[in-house]
Amino acid sequence: MRRTRITVAGIALAGLALAGCGGASGSAHSVSPAAATMNTSTLKTSHSAVGDILVDGGGRTLYLFTEDGKNTNSMNCNAACMKLWPHMEGKPHAGAGVDAHLIGHTKGSGTPQVTYAGHPLYYYAKDRKAGDLKGQGIDKIWYVLNAKGTAIKKAVPASNNSGGGGYGY
Repeated sequence: MRRTRITVAGIALAGLALAGCGGASGSAHSVSPAAATMNTSTLKTSHSAVGDILVDGGGRTLYLFTEDGKNTNSMNCNAACMKLWPHMEGKPHAGAGVDAHLIGHTKGSGTPQVTYAGHPLYYYAKDRKAGDLKGQGIDKIWYVLNAKGTAIKKAVPASNNSGGGGYGY
């Protein structure tokens, strides 16, 4: 019986750990790295079901975390959270539709993260291919950005969300 309590407690703690970065409604074992390859060489815009959004060089969707402070390493995220919401690193150049003056990096300790209009940028691990929007609107704190660096808070139409309900759970 004691082993069962430890296992249940461990699972509960894993769920709480994911709550710090949103999207905790799924189970901890469902977190897996995305199949899409990150291409941090370029930031550009791409047309999507919610409008023109910021993507990386391979067309992979980028997100902002509304609870981040601008140009900081403020996201309180553990290893499980970072697997679900890996940050964009590197020194990308401005591609089509992007203002080079809005590209920057976080300040502080740790590995610098790419920012756009001051917002640290993240990928969503459950986005499996270029153009996926499965992270859009999760917990009403994760959103795609437009070319001005503003969060787009429109919901993904049901016919375009690749079966994720827009929430990726």
